Amino acid sequence: MKTYKRALTIAGSDSGGGAGIQADLKTFSAIGCFGMSVVTALTAQNTVAVTAIQPVPPEFITSQLDAVLTDIGTDAVKIGMLHSPDVIQAVAEALRRHAVTNIVLDPVMVAKSGDKLLQDDAVAALKTYLVPMADVITPNLPEAGVLLDCAVTTEKEMAAAGRELAQLGCRAVLLKGGHLEGTRSPDLLYVGAAKDPLHLEADRIDTPNSHGTGCTLSSATAAYLALGRPIEAAVREAKQYVLQALTTGAGYTLGHGHGPVHHFHAFWD
Repeated sequence: MKTYKRALTIAGSDSGGGAGIQADLKTFSAIGCFGMSVVTALTAQNTVAVTAIQPVPPEFITSQLDAVLTDIGTDAVKIGMLHSPDVIQAVAEALRRHAVTNIVLDPVMVAKSGDKLLQDDAVAALKTYLVPMADVITPNLPEAGVLLDCAVTTEKEMAAAGRELAQLGCRAVLLKGGHLEGTRSPDLLYVGAAKDPLHLEADRIDTPNSHGTGCTLSSATAAYLALGRPIEAAVREAKQYVLQALTTGAGYTLGHGHGPVHHFHAFWD
């Protein structure tokens, strides 16, 4: 009997289907993993705005984690929207109890629409409980600024922030530079104790259809880790997957705001 490569997403539900749990499960499937989910919050959202958020109690999040991990298990985990310190601690305790590896943490704080997704007092909990457990963290520049309590708006500040984030205990930091201006989108990957980052650049795709890009990149990284890739290879392949999803998705229209990327670009167009 064959088995599946398994990937678990722990994140919020996006009713519009472009980000969160929905984007993660699409990404897992497109890359070749069996996807599972632990829902941390329900959001009422579309391409324009988040209109309501209903948090899931920490004890029920733990129940979901225990149900999946005691039976099916997983080869990698992507962590997205965790709105409160209690939820963050509950997730960390469950992952530690089940000895989960290949953890990709996307410190989701603000939706593409600008709506806030993380409580202020949750940032310290994130740095204390989950960042040190992570194999890869994938903050963008505003998220890096919140984690470090400083402004990160230039390439020089980005390089300094990446080095500082790498000291928080995770195995690797993928610092995304999409908020910088220019025709190229520069990312920095810090792996282990290496002082110099890997520079991973790609052409900037001029499209409003970028909803869920961060979720998709982190879940793609987790999927490739589940398939057995080392961190650098997983990140490189994940970036290529997202680039193709953005490029193909740019030719579509959906909704009245930030549309989604095309997760299944390799299968249908």
